[in-house]
Amino acid sequence: MHHRFRTFPQALRTQARAARLGHIPALLAHPDWSSPRPIMLWLHGRTASKELDPGRYLRWIRAGLAACAIDLPGHGERATPGSDAPDHTPATLQAAIAEIDTVVAALSAPEYAPVFDTTRLGIGGMSMGGMVALRRLCDPHLFRCASVEATTGFLGGLYFPARHGLPADRPWPVSHDAARINRLDPIAHLDSWRPIPLQALHSESDRIVPFLAQSRFIDALRAHYTAAGADPALIELKTWPHTGAPDEHIGFGPKSNDAKNAQVEFLTRQLAAS
Repeated sequence: MHHRFRTFPQALRTQARAARLGHIPALLAHPDWSSPRPIMLWLHGRTASKELDPGRYLRWIRAGLAACAIDLPGHGERATPGSDAPDHTPATLQAAIAEIDTVVAALSAPEYAPVFDTTRLGIGGMSMGGMVALRRLCDPHLFRCASVEATTGFLGGLYFPARHGLPADRPWPVSHDAARINRLDPIAHLDSWRPIPLQALHSESDRIVPFLAQSRFIDALRAHYTAAGADPALIELKTWPHTGAPDEHIGFGPKSNDAKNAQVEFLTRQLAAS
C-alpha cells in the first residue's frame, strides 16, 4: 500500500495503486484489476491533491468505474513552496491542460489497456481541476462525457467580473494578465468544442467561484450545442441554493451525498458501467 493511501477506506486501499503516467503522479483504482472497465479521469482543485475525497473513488469502483486521479502541476507529490498560490493558477492551468494527452496515452498503453477501456473515458474536476477539464474539451479529444463541480468555463467572468457585467462583491485576491486568461478561457474557444454529455454541479452561494460565472458559461455552451445541431439537454446543471460547505465551495457539505449520487448516476449512465 502506498503511504499516501493509508487513510483511505479499506475497500479502496485494496483496489488502489500508485503510478507514474509519464512523469505525472497518479492514483489508479479499479473494481477488480482483471476486466476492462470504463475510466474516469479526475482533476483536483487548487491546494489539494489526488488523494482528496477518497469516498468519490470508492463510489466509482463500486459502480463499476475505474478511476484515475492525478496531481496537478505544483500539487501533491509535485508540490514546491508556493507552487499552489493563487498567482500561479494560469501557469498551472496551462501546464495541466497540456498534460492530459500524456495521461490518456499512458492509460492506452499495453500496461493498462487490458483493464482500462479508454473507448469509454470521462473527464472531470473540481474548481481549478474543472477549469482544466473544460478547457481541454475545447480541443480534439476522446472523452465521452464530463462532470465538473464548483468551477467555471468563464474565466473572464471569474477574474474580471466588472468587465463582463457580473457582480464584483469579492474581488479576486491577485491580478492576472487578461490576454493569457483569454487563451485559457473555455468560453473563448467554444467553436471547437464537440458536444458531449456534460454535468455541472454548483452551489448558487459559492463565494470562491461564483455561480453567475458558471451560469453564463452554461448558457453559452447550450447555445453552441443548439447551433451545432446537438441537444442542449446533453448539458445537465444541478445546483443548490446553499450547501453549508466552507465558502459554499469546498465540497457540498450536507448536500455532499446528493452530489456524489448524482455524479455516479450520470457517469454510469454515460459510460455504461455495469
